[in-house]
Amino acid sequence: MTSDDQQTDAELVAVLQALSLHVIDRQSIEDTLDQIARLARDGIGAADYAAVTTLRDGRPETTVATDPMLALIDQVQYDNDHGPCLDSYRTGEVLRIEDTTEDERWRKFSLAAAEHGIRSTLSLPLMTDTEGIGALNLYSSTPGSFTPADQQTAMRFSQPAAVLLANAQMFWEARKLADNLGAALETRAVIEQAKGIVMALQEVDADRAFDVLRRASQRENVKLHVIAQRLVDRASAGRPTPPEE
Repeated sequence: MTSDDQQTDAELVAVLQALSLHVIDRQSIEDTLDQIARLARDGIGAADYAAVTTLRDGRPETTVATDPMLALIDQVQYDNDHGPCLDSYRTGEVLRIEDTTEDERWRKFSLAAAEHGIRSTLSLPLMTDTEGIGALNLYSSTPGSFTPADQQTAMRFSQPAAVLLANAQMFWEARKLADNLGAALETRAVIEQAKGIVMALQEVDADRAFDVLRRASQRENVKLHVIAQRLVDRASAGRPTPPEE
């Protein structure tokens, strides 16, 4: 192993260590992706810029980028459903453009990239097992910038980056589900409290009390749990006036 190889490995180890220290429960998905993009740009010497492509509601987008121009360039391939980032994500292949002024595979994308001073690119799939969850895209202002060695380094980075992204997505999906469940349970508890107040004040059973609340909700065009919360609040303040029949 040459001294250059040893230096590259040391730099990659430092980048991967920084990636492993990323705490997903303190930052959003976008923050996690931003960390991935910045570490990729800084850890892969040939890259001047980096971006991450993901799907939002089934449509590809450049979710984060180290420079705003990258989103403009990438939008060309999204609009035409044709480009290296999309193909990398879909096929699981690592795709490289040696010179955007000469590339014919993704001509519209390459022309847009060249117009913004991007001369070579490297797109890597972000995958867990066999499932693609996005693509890591590297850009250089120099033609032929990404060597096979750079590609190997980028691949070694993209694997833990994909795991981090997948874990972040699962964490925030679970967090959202838990928040929704908590809100649903809280809403149900308020409605049950309101039903109890109506039952006591009007001397009716639970079904009748719920019907009183439901009709008030329809009459005022306000959600049921809002009507219930109003009644609970009035009862707490010593003014337990039930909804009108």
